[in-house]
Amino acid sequence: MHTCPPSAFLRHVAPLLEATVTSLKARYDYISVLGTDSIGMNYSASAGELRAGDSSWIERGFVFRAQKSGVIVERAFNGLPPGDSLADTVADALDALFSTANAATHYPALPDEKARAEYFGTAKIEPFSADPDLMLAKLAAARDALLAVSPEIVYAAARAEFMQVAKLFISPERRLEQSFYWAQGYLVGVAKRGELTREDYQSFSGLKGAELADEVLPAVPAFANELLELLDAGSIEPGEYEVIMDPDVTGTLAHEAFGHGVETDMFVKGRAKAPAYLGKPVASPIVQMFDGAAAAAHCGSYLFDDEGRLATATQIIKDGILLAGISDLQSALILGSAPTGNGRRQAYDHKAYARMTNTYIASGSDSYTDMLASVKHGWLLQKMNSGMEDPKNWGIQLVVLLGREIVDGALSGRVVSPVVCSGYVPEVLSNISMISKDFELSGSGYCGKGYKEYVKVSAGGPYVKTRMRLG
Repeated sequence: MHTCPPSAFLRHVAPLLEATVTSLKARYDYISVLGTDSIGMNYSASAGELRAGDSSWIERGFVFRAQKSGVIVERAFNGLPPGDSLADTVADALDALFSTANAATHYPALPDEKARAEYFGTAKIEPFSADPDLMLAKLAAARDALLAVSPEIVYAAARAEFMQVAKLFISPERRLEQSFYWAQGYLVGVAKRGELTREDYQSFSGLKGAELADEVLPAVPAFANELLELLDAGSIEPGEYEVIMDPDVTGTLAHEAFGHGVETDMFVKGRAKAPAYLGKPVASPIVQMFDGAAAAAHCGSYLFDDEGRLATATQIIKDGILLAGISDLQSALILGSAPTGNGRRQAYDHKAYARMTNTYIASGSDSYTDMLASVKHGWLLQKMNSGMEDPKNWGIQLVVLLGREIVDGALSGRVVSPVVCSGYVPEVLSNISMISKDFELSGSGYCGKGYKEYVKVSAGGPYVKTRMRLG
């Protein structure tokens, strides 16, 4: 295994950052700095084109946070001034912000407990020393293999992206450092029969390096079969059905339908229904739901968040009871709760919000076979197409790419696409009657806060049986 190295750049500027924080700690009630130096590569093989370039996730910069008399301000820098002038530059910038800050917005004192920790992830193959031509050749082989399966497959593409995320957090009492890899990839295909066109995808992800590129070609046969199967897909008759959600759909239900509603900055703003249900049943007694960068090892994992809080594993639902939300530091201070290490920024120059990390429903004790056998007439829902959060009303808005009919405990062979899922979150969660032993996370996408503020996450879980309105 290859260990991810620390950022040479952040190591180089660390003494200057430490000296600056030390110089300013008497000036403010709280002072800290987060430094970020993340690099990434993106490879793609599409129709007649091979392309390699920088990832859109790359960033390098710093954000200083200060508190004085209860007021909190932040100032981001995309570079550091030369010489010994950094402390003066930062102080001037922060003081200017304090002079115009809303004095009515006061927070309790930001905590700064002693902590020294570091984390360096691993990968089988270091992604940034891999030969770009070899990476593109692997993706091109997958693209060409998919096109060769059938003349009805008229478009194919394969993509892979690799990131090294490096961050350094310094305050008077804390020095935290992390550097780790994550990777994601896609197979994308379009099939056509007459005037009918269908699209499909297969994703790959994890805390991995260049080895992820080797997963794409072996996935082609099963993916091609599924893509061609969509050409025979019909439409579902709208109604309420027993459904079995695959891990991908389960994770999206947890993330979109419920997870956004327990981000506690939404509690503070009065934009979530969840606060009224804390300590109350919101799901079947067999449901356990978690989130946290320390709750799983996947694309939403890290040692510390963008506010210098160590990662945790938060149990959101226990035995069907809503226990807690996930919080950034400022929301936790307002609510008087413990921060959960979920304060995340899209980039160093963006605000930190309460954000999900690895969100999932925990495994149960049932077998997938028994779950299938228990359904008289219903649907196996596979592969998410889209979803949208509704924290204020807890409405479910999910679109699934593939539905497989279940009749008398077995798959009938009938396929429908797409499938729109709707309902009221507590009702759907309370209808959960079986949860499989299987467990799978996927981290091939990203999460936005409304329409912006994207961060890397994973979501998943087991197969889950419930009732839901489909159309």
